[in-house]
Amino acid sequence: MQSLLNSARQTFFDEDTILIERYLRGDGAAFDQLYQRYSDRVFQIARGILPTSDDADDVTLEVFSSIYRNLVRFDRRSKFSTWLFRITVNRAIQHGRTLSRRKREQPIELASEVVAPVAESRDDFTDIDTALGQLGPEDRAVLTLFYWQNLDLAEVGQALGCSANAAKTRLFRARERFRKIYEEISR
Repeated sequence: MQSLLNSARQTFFDEDTILIERYLRGDGAAFDQLYQRYSDRVFQIARGILPTSDDADDVTLEVFSSIYRNLVRFDRRSKFSTWLFRITVNRAIQHGRTLSRRKREQPIELASEVVAPVAESRDDFTDIDTALGQLGPEDRAVLTLFYWQNLDLAEVGQALGCSANAAKTRLFRARERFRKIYEEISR
């Protein structure tokens, strides 16, 4: 039974594993294929965590640059995509924290404190983006992985470096924080 599970698991990993092995033997085109296969998802995860597309682009480049240099360290105990998404989440959260720190260190100008009048009709997507923007990077990460990347709780846990139960708890708390912020904005 165990050998059947191992062979099924190996078949699941085969395509990425073959590309990784080709790259490690010097075939640069294999890395290009991995990049083509996963760059959009890496960007989407980073964008779900970070406030701007430019920041998500930066993180995407950092992630693939790191993977390019460190692919030899991939130990194949998990799927390549899980390893890649975990690196992406960690980099995006780290980048988000750096942005927050820089924002706190910048002096506030009086002109930036002037608030434009609120339009009478609100766009729900704008409210959602605003609410997500007020969450911490960790909350945005768990919501992005679960809702936008459609990962199950076990995969979310692997990407976040925790158990499925911990991922479920983080998801519940992130949803509650999002709900409270969204309700405030929507009033």
